[in-house]
Amino acid sequence: MTQRLPPSLTPLDTALAALLSGLEPLAPVELPLSEAAGCIAAGTPLLAAHPYHDIAAADGWALCANDLVGASSYSPLPLTRAPAWVEAGDPMPDGCDCVLDADAIDPSGPLVQVLAEGVPGHGVRRGGSDIAARTPAGAEGQPVVAADLLLARVAGLDKLGVRRPRLSIVNVPGATATMHMIAAIAGAAGVDVKTYEAGARDAVSIADALDISSCDLILTVGGSGVGRGDAAVAALAQRGHVIAHGLALQPGRTAAVAKLGKVPVVALPGSPDHALAVWLALVLPLIDRLSLRRPRRQVSLPLARKIASSVGIAEIALLAREHHGWTPLAVGEWPLQAIAGADAWLLIPDSHEGFAAGVPVDAYLMWE
Repeated sequence: MTQRLPPSLTPLDTALAALLSGLEPLAPVELPLSEAAGCIAAGTPLLAAHPYHDIAAADGWALCANDLVGASSYSPLPLTRAPAWVEAGDPMPDGCDCVLDADAIDPSGPLVQVLAEGVPGHGVRRGGSDIAARTPAGAEGQPVVAADLLLARVAGLDKLGVRRPRLSIVNVPGATATMHMIAAIAGAAGVDVKTYEAGARDAVSIADALDISSCDLILTVGGSGVGRGDAAVAALAQRGHVIAHGLALQPGRTAAVAKLGKVPVVALPGSPDHALAVWLALVLPLIDRLSLRRPRRQVSLPLARKIASSVGIAEIALLAREHHGWTPLAVGEWPLQAIAGADAWLLIPDSHEGFAAGVPVDAYLMWE
């Protein structure tokens, strides 16, 4: 039986609200640092100061700068005792606050002589300068980035608390390239991704691949249209409750949303541009709710050219950042080269006719 779109498309806001209804944030889990990148920080510990005390930042002679006033190669300063030699990372000896280079000391005579003045802190890494005491090991509600992992490793941690949604992606034969694109994007966003392959494009085969036992969100890729070989929505109807098929969203009109028990499901079209648009407009908000992510950053810049949009359907525009403004690359339909060149995306509400040239618009960065 061929899938049909309803006479009227479901507004994007309506579909999203239905998916978000009853969806609660996940409990934090502790992950090894090697797996925490991109995940949303949750309940991160407060780090101790690092270094714990002043240490040498370079190899050289440890001295007190106040004792070296006036020293130069023309007026060497004799020392009553030889200074301590330190290697980078060594604790600074008591009373020493600078490290002089090897050639700043002349040890050849009966008395060691200093040939240069010192500056307090030169060649020294102060206690707490790398990590201040009680610094969080990651910003709560924000993605864990490489700098967070560096601080955690330096502080001696081997795990971080994060929220990491579990995503199951069911590939309908014929949409493999799109499935791999979505899986890669999800993985980079810190999502725990597992992919499955439907045995065939019929409803029974697709339904058999749907498993809610170990996931927080399901995506199907392909088979959501109205062609003779499309059966993803029929499969969802067999296993759960289809909320809507056919969204007032362009690209992405043939997408569907459903629930299998309490697990939200989004049926992505097989075309890469349509699938990516639905990912941005519908799936990202679900992931953000599950991971309790803070609102995503938007960048406001003026439009280099106007964007025209049809009232009654939400459209997503791809933008490139050029000359301190946003240049529209594609609206409604996206060539793959526009996706590759896009720096940001802009959701145009279904009540809006577009934006005039020169008007500042708030756009989301494409891969953030």
